[in-house]
Amino acid sequence: MEFLYEFYFVILIFFRDLFSDLVSFYIYTREAFVTLATTESYCKGATVVGKSLRRHGTTRETVVMVTPNISEATRTSLWRAFDRVVLVDALDSGDGVRLALLGRPELGVTFTKIHCWTLTEYSKGVFLDADTLVLCNVDELFDREELSAAPDPGWPDCFNSGVFVFRPSLETHGRLVEHALRQGSFDGGDQGLLNSFFSRWSVENIDRHLPFVYNLSSSSLYSYRPAFTRFGHDAKIVHFLGSVKPWNQSRGGSGSDFLSLWWDEYQREAGRSQEPAAAAAVEAASCTPEKPQQEPGSSDGLQEPGSSDELQEPGSSDELQEPGSSDGLQEPGSNDVRWESGQVDYLGRDAFKNIQAMLDRFLGDRK
Repeated sequence: MEFLYEFYFVILIFFRDLFSDLVSFYIYTREAFVTLATTESYCKGATVVGKSLRRHGTTRETVVMVTPNISEATRTSLWRAFDRVVLVDALDSGDGVRLALLGRPELGVTFTKIHCWTLTEYSKGVFLDADTLVLCNVDELFDREELSAAPDPGWPDCFNSGVFVFRPSLETHGRLVEHALRQGSFDGGDQGLLNSFFSRWSVENIDRHLPFVYNLSSSSLYSYRPAFTRFGHDAKIVHFLGSVKPWNQSRGGSGSDFLSLWWDEYQREAGRSQEPAAAAAVEAASCTPEKPQQEPGSSDGLQEPGSSDELQEPGSSDELQEPGSSDGLQEPGSNDVRWESGQVDYLGRDAFKNIQAMLDRFLGDRK
């Protein structure tokens, strides 16, 4: 009988340790895609992020962080697109942060985004800005380490913070907060802060440089047309940079294929049946989009000091425009508009030789 008790005791110890190991494995191997919505209109973008991740079969959890100003009704609707809706508030970060924000309120939105490092129930995360669109399964990003990101199209020695791989850690979050208070942000937003904190990104460990197709600017067609023609069909995540977001634009004929894809995803989620006659020319599930034809209102990823591309929407409206409407849209055929928004045709009309010829004519007329 004593032997039997010892046998049962050994079995209990074995299963206790096994159960403990399984729980630990589950806790420390959970991974998640994370996005952030700080306005009602950005919740529309976040919804598209969540739905596109699910539609392409991600096996990871999906999380959206929202700020207290988001209505209860909108938070409830986000549960249809995400596994978790997490309320975050920079003023809940501790006494030091609260006091700092009294003197430097412009850092509030930056502190909100870096809240993703406090999601320590996950071993790894991939952050996606709410103005991105996932075109295929990108779970392979979790094979990368912190801080993995793609180069910024405006300054490739910096990474673009619209898509990055991170490891949640309260220690890292605390160091980021301290760095923000001490150094600030050279562009007024999270991208400047993260680039100065992870300052060795450009020169260390090429494995942490994501291919550009994981954070493809929707205006890339204008900046380097041959490269876009060669590699654009491999796009995995599209980033709608600039102050004019997809939910502020019409999906009409003047929009790009990427813009049409965004509207497809949004209206699929919303259950709307009255689609415009023109269907999107790109099949998102295949991850082989054709090159867009035009993309109005985009700009380079690096922001001007004091701006925050992720969190501010100059001149935008919280309400989505109906397909086919054109209120407030700039005429995409205007070269002046494209030039001022950073969409320069370096190989065509805006080539150096053409600009030089125009200057020569102008100076010649003044003689």
